[in-house]
Amino acid sequence: MSEKKIDLAQFLSQQYLCESLTLAEVQTLLEYTELVNYHKGEMIADIGEIGDALYFVIHGEAALSFDDGTEERVIGVMKEGELVGEMSFFDRRPRLLRMRASSDDTQLLKLSRAMYERLRVEHPYIAVNFLEHAIISLDHLVRRLSSDEMSLSRYMYGKAKR
Repeated sequence: MSEKKIDLAQFLSQQYLCESLTLAEVQTLLEYTELVNYHKGEMIADIGEIGDALYFVIHGEAALSFDDGTEERVIGVMKEGELVGEMSFFDRRPRLLRMRASSDDTQLLKLSRAMYERLRVEHPYIAVNFLEHAIISLDHLVRRLSSDEMSLSRYMYGKAKR
């Protein structure tokens, strides 16, 4: 195994995504993924596409934005150690947001649908671990949006009287 793969395996083993995996299992996961690099502003995935891959941010940041027809508005930034693209990947519905690299030398670990399907059959424990991380990632997103919605509602309408 190359030195770069070993460094990547050691990095991943310290992330929540792989905290219950052994180093050997992390190295196995890497065999199913591809390290992809993006420059600042480069498109990772676009609105309307069906997610054929999901990504784990290794280095840099990925901005999530919505195009309202007049401008592209960033609504969130995924940082190192976060999963991105899981909603469209799992529900197979068109993406609602655009993903762009928001920093130079953004590195993502890409898991394609075909490789995920193989991983599910060949290494179910690793696939379940990945799936659990995706569920937790979506839960954090929903909680963050719910909290933002409550804050906005309180700002707009004031505190509800009891």
